[in-house]
Amino acid sequence: MPEGPEIRRAADQLERAVLGKPLTDVWFAFPTLQPYQTQLTGEKVKAIETRGKALLTHFTNHLTLYTHNQLYGVWRVFNSGDEINHGKRSLRVKLATADSAILLYSASEIEIWPTDDVYQHPFLQRIGPDVLDEKLTVEQVRERLVSTRFYRRQLGGMLLDQAFLAGLGNYLRAEILWLAKLLPSHKPADLDDAQLDLLAAACLSIARHSYAMRGTMDENVHHGAMFRFKVFARAGKRCERCGEKIVKTSVSSRPFFYCAGCQH
Repeated sequence: MPEGPEIRRAADQLERAVLGKPLTDVWFAFPTLQPYQTQLTGEKVKAIETRGKALLTHFTNHLTLYTHNQLYGVWRVFNSGDEINHGKRSLRVKLATADSAILLYSASEIEIWPTDDVYQHPFLQRIGPDVLDEKLTVEQVRERLVSTRFYRRQLGGMLLDQAFLAGLGNYLRAEILWLAKLLPSHKPADLDDAQLDLLAAACLSIARHSYAMRGTMDENVHHGAMFRFKVFARAGKRCERCGEKIVKTSVSSRPFFYCAGCQH
């Protein structure tokens, strides 16, 4: 499943295609949304925001398209003149400019909201701040760690809970806990101030570094890669920090990797 860095990179690709350009063709599959087609034609996309796995496409007329891909939804980018083959997927949304178009297939959660009200969407109310939101600080993450809601939660489950930080997922969880030298069984309540500081910083730095390095968190990529997994998917290999073997187990029904030597 894609995590925050992958979703933000996908949003970047969509922005590059349509941002700031007048929309020449707007189409929605759902009849309840079709009245917005004429309202949005001629407007511009001014930003595409990610909140966890939801995308908020903000338009210049103060409307926002809320979409969530769930399991099957996918966005595609086409240039003017491309032959578009929809294949077996169902087209749900088309936003086209004079030279490019972005198309959403197979998604079911698609809504239009006034931009000022969209953050009241039930899904957005349930999730925490997006880990890639540039306004989110280490201090704010630390405050969440010690809040009554999360203080006594085990880290292994909490880091997958989108109510804590939206956009964190399984590979980020493993890498964050390795950097912080912690186990998934730990709780914020178990940690001293220095450990809390390190964990809060790791939550942001790992996700943001993954995004900045364009997804090259894979040990099999070429030598030009600037970031490699430290523990994720490296079972049986040596930890670069202490030399002990990396162990694979399961935490919260998801594969988990850690170093038995320096995570304790």
